[in-house]
Amino acid sequence: MTSKSQSLKGQFLLDGGKLRGSYFNRTVVLICQHDSEGAFGLVLNRPSDHAVGEMIVADLPDALRNAALFSGGPVQPAALSYLLTDTFIPDANVMSNLTLGHSLDTLVELSEAYSTSQQLRIFAGYAGWSPGQLEAEMKRDAWLIHPGSIDLIFNTAPKELWRTILYQMGWEYRLLADGPDDLSLN
Repeated sequence: MTSKSQSLKGQFLLDGGKLRGSYFNRTVVLICQHDSEGAFGLVLNRPSDHAVGEMIVADLPDALRNAALFSGGPVQPAALSYLLTDTFIPDANVMSNLTLGHSLDTLVELSEAYSTSQQLRIFAGYAGWSPGQLEAEMKRDAWLIHPGSIDLIFNTAPKELWRTILYQMGWEYRLLADGPDDLSLN
């Protein structure tokens, strides 16, 4: 990240139609870290066909064992990450009241804690960019940017997230949102 660039931390990156054929086709990535060392993000709209307990060999509480596991990206597919939101998280590290964690022990503690307002999403793998790589992709208009939102992360059906955000971005993005995945079908 150059000194003129601003951090995209807390922002959504959306495939703007130029990533067809890649892992990131029609994805929404939440940028969790972006600085001079690169960027780290999680794909929000790729639920896997597995529960957390199928992929993690540990003694897990039932709620955690049965939770849906998301594919966070193509890098280190066995790496654990999670996003946590609650009414008030004073040391949130992604955006207000949203924190990113990687510790299995902390995840187990969180799943055993009683909070009616806590929401948790668990990921295997992540999206990563080396220094300057994301900026180069942005210059090529590979990604669209949209402000991150806890409501969109936790309260929108993952398979509808990309389309929902494009609709929120305005009428000029609706053609992209409504277009077929395979343009030859159009």
